[in-house]
Amino acid sequence: MDKIIPMDYKQAGVDIAAGEAAVKAIKAKVRTTFNSNVLSELGSFGGLYKLDNAAWKTPILVSSTDGVGTKLMIAIAAGIYDTVGQDLVNHCTNDILAQGAIPQFFLDYIGVGKLDPQVIEQIIDGFVVACRANRCALIGGEMAEMPGLYSERDFDLAGTIVGLVEADQILPRNICPGDILIGLSSSGLHTNGYSLARKVLFERMKLRYDSYIDELGETLQAALLRVHNSYLDVLIPWLEHPGLHGLAHITGGGIAGNLARILPRDLQAIVNMPEEHIPPLFQLIGAGGKVERDVMRQTFNLGIGMICVINPELADQFVKNINGRVIGEIVVGQPEQPRVIFS
Repeated sequence: MDKIIPMDYKQAGVDIAAGEAAVKAIKAKVRTTFNSNVLSELGSFGGLYKLDNAAWKTPILVSSTDGVGTKLMIAIAAGIYDTVGQDLVNHCTNDILAQGAIPQFFLDYIGVGKLDPQVIEQIIDGFVVACRANRCALIGGEMAEMPGLYSERDFDLAGTIVGLVEADQILPRNICPGDILIGLSSSGLHTNGYSLARKVLFERMKLRYDSYIDELGETLQAALLRVHNSYLDVLIPWLEHPGLHGLAHITGGGIAGNLARILPRDLQAIVNMPEEHIPPLFQLIGAGGKVERDVMRQTFNLGIGMICVINPELADQFVKNINGRVIGEIVVGQPEQPRVIFS
């Protein structure tokens, strides 16, 4: 009779020791994001965060959860793991910034096929860099090794951010006809449209990750992994200004889909996006896949990562100070027309 070998969790594909090693390696780094409001240590059952009552009059909690999507597949193929952590924190920061909120703390989730402490440490490095840049404490998270769900090299990321905004400063506010639309440049695709981009660039155009693209002045891999911009630093000085009426983070759904989310029902946005202002990476994808213009607009940010709705009297000063450009205006809505029209 064959000898029966006792089973353990490691034989099932889950290495508890590797998980403990990963947590040990990142503890000191994560602690660099802490401030005096953090009351718990990494590894607690929950993260404890104290509200600074002296700094806020009528604080409103604002939270958001998101992921990085199939940009992760580019990172895995390239073996570059620190940028996607920054992408996730910055994306979540921009989402709550669109309501005027300042980040307070962040929580992450990492699901992996096989837990490699070095890979985990690089991912966490990205979280730490972005949390520190956004003045946001990384107070907890979860690492789950799931060999039956993910292949060995695969992983997934998700994050939750919590911020605060004063009750009388919540955005959008007072958007009206005549307001000017000012676009802030994206760094590239940010974290949206990668499924279509991969299909075009790698399957249809037969390009490689390390292909050098003259129009881009860099490799395709470098362009696709460029970190999602955070707009917190440039916009913080303006959040309480009465001339700032709204912010739209341009993510999935493109300019039209996201700008429409903040418009009052009776108003319409006219957006001017000439072809020459669309960055080369988007033009490469559009031409290489013969992607129709409407599909490009629905899928990608087309070089605009955040749209600011501004009182026209503030527009010149705003553009000068934040390095943005005017891309349109708000008008009275017309019946049976789209909320956002491209001129």
